[in-house]
Amino acid sequence: MQTLAENTATRTDSGPAVRILMVDDDPGIRDVVSDFLTRHGFVVETAGDANEMERILSKGPVDLVVLDIMLPGEDGLAICRRIAGPDGPAIIMLSAMGEETDRIVGLELGADDYLPKPCSPRELLARIRAVLRRRQEPRSAEGPPGAGCAFAGWRLDLVRRELRSPQGVVVNLSSGEFSLLRAFVERPQRVLTRDRLLDLARGPDTEAYDRAIDVQISRLRKKLDDGSGGQELIRTIRNEGYVFTAKVTRG
Repeated sequence: MQTLAENTATRTDSGPAVRILMVDDDPGIRDVVSDFLTRHGFVVETAGDANEMERILSKGPVDLVVLDIMLPGEDGLAICRRIAGPDGPAIIMLSAMGEETDRIVGLELGADDYLPKPCSPRELLARIRAVLRRRQEPRSAEGPPGAGCAFAGWRLDLVRRELRSPQGVVVNLSSGEFSLLRAFVERPQRVLTRDRLLDLARGPDTEAYDRAIDVQISRLRKKLDDGSGGQELIRTIRNEGYVFTAKVTRG
């Protein structure tokens, strides 16, 4: 089994090293996390607030942002809302409060994962690995550009990570929403439990937050419902899970 350092080195050999930005107003936490991640082969930069973050981002894009919620000035939730998106960096949010509300709001705003503080650098490393793997897998999927599937008039491009509505409109998906939709379309008309969806969409090494999955599905369902003319594509099966109701065709 490859270690994270080996995985990172492999990417370094074929392209630029993974660049991570740690945004936290505690210099002690920044130093500990930065040193730990650097030892595992990442290029790490740190910032104490939104202004320092912007100065770093102006020098070039980053692959992942570790973002504390409680920051002076612009807080982490506002920053997440501003930088999250299909073309933005992956985001892992941290919160000393550890409240479920913080986790849900962060995921609703487009964060890829959430960790309560204090967290061990080793656990953060595992979460970073999982998030980066989810981001990279669709881009490295076999098949030519445009390969994907169709359902109920929709078109999902699994390589470009692009969802197009029956009206031809491109619908933006967060990394988590794309992973969930991919799990559904690869297993249509089958009941999938929350735990199974978590394993499929987020990786088996991610803690099972049932409520977080519910939030992601709610967001995805709303986007699909808006363009499906009233057709229910994701159906809740009471006490069991969810089922993707549409017939899916490949190619």
